[in-house]
Amino acid sequence: QVQLVESGGGLVQPGGSLGLSCAASISIFAISYMGWYRQAPGKQRELVAQISSSGNIYYADSVKGRFTISRDNAKNTVYLQMNSLQFEDTAVYYCNADYQGNHWGQGTQVSVSS
Repeated sequence: QVQLVESGGGLVQPGGSLGLSCAASISIFAISYMGWYRQAPGKQRELVAQISSSGNIYYADSVKGRFTISRDNAKNTVYLQMNSLQFEDTAVYYCNADYQGNHWGQGTQVSVSS
């Protein structure tokens, strides 16, 4: 079992930046993929960014060039730096770990509003 604890998020104006953190209860060396998903009201949960244990990275087209996913193996933590935030980025963001099944964090709200 993997526990994921997210932090960060909040309210930001369009064009602003926010950072999210996801701390895992096990060594992330053992986790094949870690990623960030988001779910906006009335929409399906979607993959935003993902990083593999070997360092391969995927970004959704909607966030390419604005979001950066990274990992700190010593801290067992994955980060999502979000820049140039837009109204459409408003959602609950969830950390995900692919380790003997799917594991999810509790979610953290990101709201972009003027």
